[in-house]
Amino acid sequence: MAPKQDPKPKFQEGERVLCFHGPLLYEAKCVKINIKDKLIKYFIHYSGWNKNWDEWVPESRVLKYVDSNLAKQKELQKANQKVKKAKQKTPGPGEGTSSGETPQGPRKKRARVDPTVESEEMFTNRVEVKVKIPEELKPWLVDDWDLITRQKQLFHLPAKKNIETVLEDYANYKKSKANSDNKEFAVNEVVAGIREYFNVMLGTQLLYKFERPQYAEIMAEHPDMPMSQVYGAPHLLRLFVRIGAMLAYTPLDEKSLALLLSYLQDFLKYLVKNSSTLLSATDYEVAPPEYHRKAV
Repeated sequence: MAPKQDPKPKFQEGERVLCFHGPLLYEAKCVKINIKDKLIKYFIHYSGWNKNWDEWVPESRVLKYVDSNLAKQKELQKANQKVKKAKQKTPGPGEGTSSGETPQGPRKKRARVDPTVESEEMFTNRVEVKVKIPEELKPWLVDDWDLITRQKQLFHLPAKKNIETVLEDYANYKKSKANSDNKEFAVNEVVAGIREYFNVMLGTQLLYKFERPQYAEIMAEHPDMPMSQVYGAPHLLRLFVRIGAMLAYTPLDEKSLALLLSYLQDFLKYLVKNSSTLLSATDYEVAPPEYHRKAV
């Protein structure tokens, strides 16, 4: 039997591309290609950055430099801004201060500099971010993986309760307990940030290989619909496994990050509380034989 050929790279040496670095997409150039053990890696140079940032990345982090992906780059920046805004307004869930304001020291004036320099400074000073998945939800992540990769089942789409609704329910739940407008604003901003991160990251970061044809079908049928209106809580939970690595690259100080994390942990507690209705193996179905042929 003839040996299997190496996979064909999607990108060429010298090609202008977009590449994920943390939660954001940056213009870059594919310098070299390496194929080893059927895995393709690209040596990437980020445009305008010092060569010290050049790195080998897997194909999943690289996107074509086309209008649709440039739009995705803008969406990510917008989501990142929402996350930054949310942290400025209020103490974390369950916390409070007498004034609701965070005292700030005098701010130094700063000369305007090239944004790429700020980007490098941001990455150099990044803080390790750990989003703790509650023990009650960890078995579900394993079940989710098993149902799809081993049992070859698919989460039924559209979800009975989509992510949009889950996030709205959480926001309403928090507002009913909120004792200040600031807290309400922060909940809205955090929920908006989670939604936008999910919509942008789903296709490139949150799917198992077996789910890709299903995703392609949904995108073809509903090209303009946010995927948060289609997918459900299991895929949202996967985002929280990845979001810590993404947040490590946000330009937030440690105090602000701690505040944001307290909101994310609070949302995970809400998922635990409602897991019996939001996370169920009955929402998966065995993929038909014709789907298996597409998923090979």
